[in-house]
Amino acid sequence: MSSDYSIEIDVQSVKQLQDSDESFLLLDVRQPEEHATAKIDGSVLIPMGELGQRLDELEPHREGRIVVHCHHGGRSMQVTEALRSRGFDSVQNMAGGIDAWSLQIDGSVPRY
Repeated sequence: MSSDYSIEIDVQSVKQLQDSDESFLLLDVRQPEEHATAKIDGSVLIPMGELGQRLDELEPHREGRIVVHCHHGGRSMQVTEALRSRGFDSVQNMAGGIDAWSLQIDGSVPRY
C-alpha cells in the first residue's frame, strides 16, 4: 500500500489539519531541552536518537497520519524516511520545522 501523502507538508497545511477534525500524530523528534524551549501544542516528543527503542509507541499510528517536525526540517526528514521504510506509509515531514511554525503560524512559539 502506498501513501497518497507527499513526503513533505508545509506549516500552513499542518495548521489546517489541527483546525480540522482529522486525527493525526504530530511527532517532535528534537531533544528534550529544545522541546522545553519551544513546542507546538499537541505534539508528542520522541527524540530522534530514541526512536529505535520507542517504535512501539508509534504502532497505534501505523495506519494513520504522522507529521514529523524538528527545528528546521533536517532531522525530521531523516525520521520520515526511516518510518516510511518501516511501513509507516502516511508519514510526512513538516517543512521548515518549528522555526517556520513560529514565523508563519504562531509567533508566541519562541525561536532559537
